Amino acid sequence: MAKERTSAAFAAANLFKIPELKEKILFTLLCLAIYRLGAHIPTAMVDVIALRNLSGQFDGTLFGIYDLFTGGALQRATVFALGIMPYISASIIFQVLSATFPTIKKLQQEGEDGQRKLTQWTRYVTVFLSMSQAYGYSLFLESQVGVVTQPGMGFRLLTVLLLTAGAIYVMWLGEQITERGIGNGMSLLIFFSIIQGFPGAVINTFELWRAGGISLFMLVALGAVLTAVTAAVVALTMAARRIPIQIPRKVVGRGRVREGQKSFIPIRINSAGVMPIIFAQAIIIIPGTLYTFTGGQGAAAGGMSGFLYDLSQIFAIGSPWYYSTYALLIIVFTYVYTAIIFDPIELAENLRKQGGFVPGVKPGASTAEYIDGVLTRVTLPGSVYLAVIALLPFFIFDAFNIQTFFFGGTSLLIVVGVALDTVQQMQQHLLLRQYEGFMKKGRVKYRGRQRYM
Repeated sequence: MAKERTSAAFAAANLFKIPELKEKILFTLLCLAIYRLGAHIPTAMVDVIALRNLSGQFDGTLFGIYDLFTGGALQRATVFALGIMPYISASIIFQVLSATFPTIKKLQQEGEDGQRKLTQWTRYVTVFLSMSQAYGYSLFLESQVGVVTQPGMGFRLLTVLLLTAGAIYVMWLGEQITERGIGNGMSLLIFFSIIQGFPGAVINTFELWRAGGISLFMLVALGAVLTAVTAAVVALTMAARRIPIQIPRKVVGRGRVREGQKSFIPIRINSAGVMPIIFAQAIIIIPGTLYTFTGGQGAAAGGMSGFLYDLSQIFAIGSPWYYSTYALLIIVFTYVYTAIIFDPIELAENLRKQGGFVPGVKPGASTAEYIDGVLTRVTLPGSVYLAVIALLPFFIFDAFNIQTFFFGGTSLLIVVGVALDTVQQMQQHLLLRQYEGFMKKGRVKYRGRQRYM
């Protein structure tokens, strides 16, 4: 164990011995610093003090989920309040539409030219979504008493202009990180937005312990439980069912012979990633979100406002209906989203074109059916795992009576996934230049749908 820690330490030191990698890391850190700076610059005509007093207003609504991915910028009504989410939403829209519209599917298969056109379309949709979300957010701010100093159409138009410009600039920052930095810039922006709240949450937890709110034993037990859960998430995120394939020996021309190869197709247990949890959250908190716009007075409200209040209480966090419905939605969306992003027919066709086959299975339709059967069986434990990860933090904090710690199923899955991808990117840079990587053993390199010999 000590030897592995020493190896990882040497690998981390080697990162700055490679000039190109050093520049990528420093450029990424600069972009992230600019992003966090913009996340603290408030927009115009907003009383920041009055808004801070309404800090709990976002809990249990779509704004709360959105605020998680913007690092609190939405709750502070800053120029980067929308963050990278409009671009992520636009990308998801095209990913879902590709399963329905052949034109989009064809563009995805046309290589660099098709991807360039799709990227341009995604940018246009991002601008439209940014304007729509900014206008809806301006209406929400106006609905809160004392937050907007000069309500009216002028405030709404100015908010749309500032927040849309901020979202486009954040999108540009993410693209720059992708091209000139390390890893996927969009994912890193979300990753950095999530972990920025971690130090404050740790400090608050220790302050709670010092004030006598929890015992030392509970504090140590909480740390041990969270460490074990994180380790389990890492292991299950990387877990995959390997389907063996063989590519026979083949004469490729002029007497050259391509030797036979044995490989595998890794079918990840969690192919859908964190998206099913996000979709499930977005649906289950719709009543609470709509209720915030009605300005109702709780149980005393009548009409539609009263109905939405009652419905939001039924699906309030902590109720049995919330837990059961939330888990069921996650399982359903896991199957739906996996079916959208994973096409067994296309995979079987590509395998047939390469001359490969699954041992004991006929190429073509039979291979597609076999892969689909494996994917269906693997998705079940994956969906249950996602539901457990999403609900586990609620049970942990109820057991320890702690509400200040920074820990959630969605954030944990995103942080683990992005961290593993970033480590893989830097590992490839180190090994390419004959430096020792972070791990001599491990399965980081087996993430994704690659094939290995």
